Amino acid sequence: MAGAEGRPVLLLLAVCLFGVLLLYGAGRFCAVRREPARALPPFSGGLAPAEHPASRFHVRWYPVSLVFLAFDMEMLFMYPWVRVVRETGTPAVVEMFLFLGILLAAVAYAWREGAFRWS
Repeated sequence: MAGAEGRPVLLLLAVCLFGVLLLYGAGRFCAVRREPARALPPFSGGLAPAEHPASRFHVRWYPVSLVFLAFDMEMLFMYPWVRVVRETGTPAVVEMFLFLGILLAAVAYAWREGAFRWS
């Protein structure tokens, strides 16, 4: 790389190196303190905290979040379906009700297995 042909490559290399150094410097500048949190101020509507703000969720939330994700995926599939149901007609309606039936069967299974019980 001699002369004018190598300048764009060297410029790109310099920009990349500058970006890496900038990100490294920003990481050092914004580094999290490694001290334990002490005397935390209230964080929940002014009330004294019952637990640490960085505490983990209870394991009972995971089945509920999975059911939420299943219904979220249902909505993701229903938006494009609404756009094509008029052109496609009855087969699209039948397919969507089959899909909703499978989802309802999954919710019934989760209910039967006790995924929604809190005790």
